[in-house]
Amino acid sequence: MLKQELKEIFIRDLNNLKKEIEAYRYEEKIWHSDNTISNSAGNLCLHLVGNLKWFIGAQLGNTGYERKREFEFSAKGIPQTELIQEVDETLTIVSSSLDGLSAEVLDNIYPIEVFKKPMTTRFFLIHLSSHLSYHLGQINYHRRVFDVE
Repeated sequence: MLKQELKEIFIRDLNNLKKEIEAYRYEEKIWHSDNTISNSAGNLCLHLVGNLKWFIGAQLGNTGYERKREFEFSAKGIPQTELIQEVDETLTIVSSSLDGLSAEVLDNIYPIEVFKKPMTTRFFLIHLSSHLSYHLGQINYHRRVFDVE
């Protein structure tokens, strides 16, 4: 039943991502970066939703999503409300894509080679979960450091 546990973790962490973005009191601070922290919370948020929409939605859920990875790190000033909408959309895509997976698919080799070697879909989903968690922690830190007067 790893699929259900992973789904719960993705839902939990995507909801936490939404809460972190909502928690910014000063919307412009979402996009702040400096020489100590190069990625803004906004760019990390875009990166996470792009990553999950591509690797789970497009590859496993056949959503047709086309990733624009460069945009994830170059965009600036997207309103807080739009970022939250992106997270909500990602929640729906991840949830429905995971619901559609069979236990057999989890044991199969993931459809594209990501780390220069084949891996099971199960392994890659665990990686994606930890990737989300890692960047979620960075966003939390970013908010606590930069969302001040």
